[in-house]
Amino acid sequence: MGSKVSEGALVHAFLVSFPGQGHVKPLIRLAKRLASKGLLVTFSAPESFGAEMKGANPKISCEPTPYGSGMMRFDFFEDEWDHSKPDGNDLELYLQHLELMGKKILPKMIKKYAEQGSPVSCLINNPFIPWVCDVAESLGIPSAMLWVQSAASFSAYYHHSHSLVPFPSESQPEIDVQVPCMPLLKYDEVPSFLHPSSPYTFLKTAILGQFKNISKLTFILMETFQELEQDVVNYLSKKFPIKTVGPLFKYPKELGPTSSDVQGDFMKVENCIDWLDAKSPSSVVYISFGSVVILKKEQAEEIAYGLLNSGVNFLWVIRPPTKLQNFDSLLLPSEFLEKAGDRAKIVQWCPQEQVLSHPSVACFVTHCGWNSTLEALSSGMPVLAFPQWGDQVTDAKYIVDVFKIGLGLCRGESENRIIPREEVEKRVREAMNGPKTAELKENALKWKKKAEEAVAAGGSSERNLQTFVDYVRSV
Repeated sequence: MGSKVSEGALVHAFLVSFPGQGHVKPLIRLAKRLASKGLLVTFSAPESFGAEMKGANPKISCEPTPYGSGMMRFDFFEDEWDHSKPDGNDLELYLQHLELMGKKILPKMIKKYAEQGSPVSCLINNPFIPWVCDVAESLGIPSAMLWVQSAASFSAYYHHSHSLVPFPSESQPEIDVQVPCMPLLKYDEVPSFLHPSSPYTFLKTAILGQFKNISKLTFILMETFQELEQDVVNYLSKKFPIKTVGPLFKYPKELGPTSSDVQGDFMKVENCIDWLDAKSPSSVVYISFGSVVILKKEQAEEIAYGLLNSGVNFLWVIRPPTKLQNFDSLLLPSEFLEKAGDRAKIVQWCPQEQVLSHPSVACFVTHCGWNSTLEALSSGMPVLAFPQWGDQVTDAKYIVDVFKIGLGLCRGESENRIIPREEVEKRVREAMNGPKTAELKENALKWKKKAEEAVAAGGSSERNLQTFVDYVRSV
């Protein structure tokens, strides 16, 4: 599109993200898809996190930038929160503060756009900030949510929030849970925020707050695809205005190179592709526990020596803690790094999409966050599941027993044990060259094909996205 088209001539969608890496990335991917279809998309989040994003990606601009047949820009807001103060890392306090500030600031931003001749036609948020729906309702603007977990997790939260099926309780902490159109979940396979023993009660409150506001949403866009979670999506679609639009990182071929330009990383990615290029096909294990999970030092060392003893090459993302975490950085023993030599590549952050599609990578050791799960599935990559908490334990259940692309390496925090190096070594060997290796790879490639079909012209996710764009235009 030529730059002659003014931003005021385009229908305007305003996206507001919770400032977490696993929330920002899929919402930016949605922003790019909407812009490519001819909308003006404004992406917003707190400025303190916006500064990190701008530092990591010079292509993030506050000026409307042509993208596909539309435009995209970033407009961060000041949340007036001091992360350096004594309770600056308290996420519960921060969520409360963010709601107070957001409800004051967002209406002013939306009024400013209208005065500039670019009124907002739709407001889109993601989990943990359900109050954005309240802002939209107060201004008479339609709102949508991008759900950044699986449809299965959504259904578990919904059934819990309305007490529709029995869940673990103080008196029955270890009961199995049967949610319609889902496999039977053991007590440690339901999203762990819902378990009475979970220390993250404020996150349970935040996520269930979305279900109190759900009637205010015109659309629930889901970062999954119809064919992946067919039964549960069909079941939920009878109750909610759900449209599956994923996997959002898979771009239709007609978008070409624009798929990889604007990213939402909080850290600069390090070049590890040259190192991967030098390794033989299917010889590398990729390890990343995402942007939030911090392993205990003892557990990290057991994983390290399990990898070393298995004899494989490995690429490991060990990132420093975020500003909302109060941990020391993880340092692997120097003797381990010496022994590993060129078999190991340790980075703070990497271009995961490229890594998962690289021919030298054979297996992904992951915390089973939904972004990583969907990226693995859509890249045809077998998995070793190492969940910790939240929806990760549910995703791990699906990875192993439903999608059948992985082997389990642990059951999550509730297991309350350090997985020893011998188990790590055994599982790595099984995944790389065991009796199930070929089956895992075959299943992963099957899902990759279905993911590509979903986002291609005429595919389920592409049709749903177009339906949503047509609706926003009609407003």
